[in-house]
Amino acid sequence: MTTKLYNPFLDFKFDNKSCFLTGHQLMSEEERIPVFPVWMMRAFDLEEKPFKMLDESFSTYKKLQLPCSPEVSAVIEELELKVEKAMNEGYAAVKDLDQLSLFQWVSKILYGVVFNEIQAGMRQAVLSGEEMNFSQSLVHKFRNLHAMLQSLLVTMEFEERNPFTIEIFEVDNDADTFMYRDEINTLIFSLRMKDFAIIATLQDNGTNAIFHDELLAKIVNKKLHPIQFEEICARYFYSAYLFNRLPEYTIMETPTKVFVEPMPLNDWTLKPIFDNWNGKTYGQVLESFWKPWGYLLFEIIKDPENPMTFIVDKEGNFRDNIELSKS
Repeated sequence: MTTKLYNPFLDFKFDNKSCFLTGHQLMSEEERIPVFPVWMMRAFDLEEKPFKMLDESFSTYKKLQLPCSPEVSAVIEELELKVEKAMNEGYAAVKDLDQLSLFQWVSKILYGVVFNEIQAGMRQAVLSGEEMNFSQSLVHKFRNLHAMLQSLLVTMEFEERNPFTIEIFEVDNDADTFMYRDEINTLIFSLRMKDFAIIATLQDNGTNAIFHDELLAKIVNKKLHPIQFEEICARYFYSAYLFNRLPEYTIMETPTKVFVEPMPLNDWTLKPIFDNWNGKTYGQVLESFWKPWGYLLFEIIKDPENPMTFIVDKEGNFRDNIELSKS
């Protein structure tokens, strides 16, 4: 008998009566797990902190939850313990984590946010009496993400290349640092805490890392100042926005394994995979990421062709010993 992946997007099943990952009926609506790990919320006092939703309303980190069966909850708890241990140890341990585990951990959080956004959208549609308008390209991305997250439950092999890339950086953070960002439209995620930071691009087949390969080569084995990491983050979030493909995957189920193969990103139009980089737009993104240090757009793009950077000097060499308050 072949494995059957669950697809909640077929009938838009996003209630609290069935498990988010399997669709199995739950015994009670109390069978839930938090989107953000309990250990993380407690360590950084996040539980009651506001979490801004896409419709500009606010929830809290603690209120973001997923309906989940005990069986799936046990699997996720095992993953959480593994990642918690590594993150408590710091950069070296996180760097040693396997990419699949990190992908599953990040994807559970990102998909959990998506799930809660969809529920909020459905509630709003009921209140307004209007049909919920949902982009088919987003459905496509979220369906693929959900299918790949089921690698928690079934043996899954990503053929040729991983659909995702997860970069881990050593960062000279203050001890109480916690900085989380996501962009669910482009499926990008970043996290900065303790002595490390993570950027994950979940459905680009590794192209953002290729796009930034020259930059990444300059920071190999370098400990970054937080402002340097935030600059890298801004570049990734902007390039994820410029990524103009909707990746397709061939998913083949067999009795013992699910095979996921990325389809080629090149198409008949021969259009570049990324839209043109615009210095001013990038500067606006960077201004947002550099908000803790107070740099304004007019400073950042005095020379629009060469926006301000803290990563390299005028000769193109990595900048060490940056004297700023770390934030």
